[in-house]
Amino acid sequence: MFQWKIWTLSVLALAGGCSAHKARQDLLCQKALDTAEIQAENMIRTLTNREASLPRTVQEDGRLKTVQGRDWTSGFFPGTLWYLYEATGQESWLEQARRFTHMLEEQQFNTRTHDVGFMMYCSYGNGYRLTQDPTYRPILLQSAESLSTRFNATIGCIRSWDHNKDRWQFPVIIDNMMNLELLFWAAKETGDKRFYDIAVSHADTTLKNHFREDGSTWHVLDYDPETGQVTQRQTHQGYSDDSAWARGQSWGIYGFTLCYRETGDLRYLEKAQKATDYVLNHANLPEDMVPYWDLLAPNIPDEPRDASAAAILCSALYELSMHLGPNGNRYRKAADKILASLCSEAYLAEPGGNHNFLVKHCVGHLPGNREIDVPLIYADYYLLEALQRKQTLK
Repeated sequence: MFQWKIWTLSVLALAGGCSAHKARQDLLCQKALDTAEIQAENMIRTLTNREASLPRTVQEDGRLKTVQGRDWTSGFFPGTLWYLYEATGQESWLEQARRFTHMLEEQQFNTRTHDVGFMMYCSYGNGYRLTQDPTYRPILLQSAESLSTRFNATIGCIRSWDHNKDRWQFPVIIDNMMNLELLFWAAKETGDKRFYDIAVSHADTTLKNHFREDGSTWHVLDYDPETGQVTQRQTHQGYSDDSAWARGQSWGIYGFTLCYRETGDLRYLEKAQKATDYVLNHANLPEDMVPYWDLLAPNIPDEPRDASAAAILCSALYELSMHLGPNGNRYRKAADKILASLCSEAYLAEPGGNHNFLVKHCVGHLPGNREIDVPLIYADYYLLEALQRKQTLK
């Protein structure tokens, strides 16, 4: 039984002091957590005969799509297992979290992707946070070293992609803000200021160049590696270069919120707020606050929703609210509303359904005609993180 379940029953027993709305949301959250256990158990059984495979999504033919450790999404399933262990304290989840995390060990040496932060911090990072396993520490530090090799001092950023070299010289995507958490951790763990300086340089350069005046963000910026100048601003996975790709907006909000946590630099907090306000005040944000895949997609309301963008945003808003005192209440309320939507039947899987993923109706790359209206493992991860952060706030 979840620790949350015990807590929820206590809350309902004292319902005279709580609103019906609050009690209903508590039950929705509990349902999501119970479902997460069932889905994870089923997923593990499905993966039993697939050597070193990790779940990512569902293919067009309806089959489960699994990936190896080198895929950018590889750390999210181990991460969900660590959150289940944190929620329950059950040794069975600890055992499974360790098992699937171990599949990523060799990725500590991967210098060919900026996503080593996603891959290793969501898995080994959560594992080290919860267990202080001494074998995890050097793996995480080597991962930070590998990520650091992609830094260009002239530009002031970590390179994102190595593909399409005929199209981009030095591409930097807004998603890359998420990988800075690994560097901040390494700086605190070792006292090596080099990691901190790289993370701050990347954040400062992104702060300067990646956002429009209204608080929306471009997806990809291309830089001249010789001069450090921006040569292109694009939104590769969004509707157009001038549109607002929903998941990219969520990455930016989350990334600058964590940068404020690690540095105390008010510029980062202000940018996170402005980017958030752009989303929350947007005329095209649906009533349930689960955004369309792009806030400026041309056929709204007949465009796909992206529950993964909502899950990332929800988790980010809970943390953002923590940094703002009473002024954070509006962000906390927005997070509560998003969470209620994600935990409703509209977006939460029925136990045993949705190919054993937790969240329905996500979009990976619509312009590339890939992963449209499917489950995505990172939506599950950030929903569980949001639930954990809500519990922490309580």
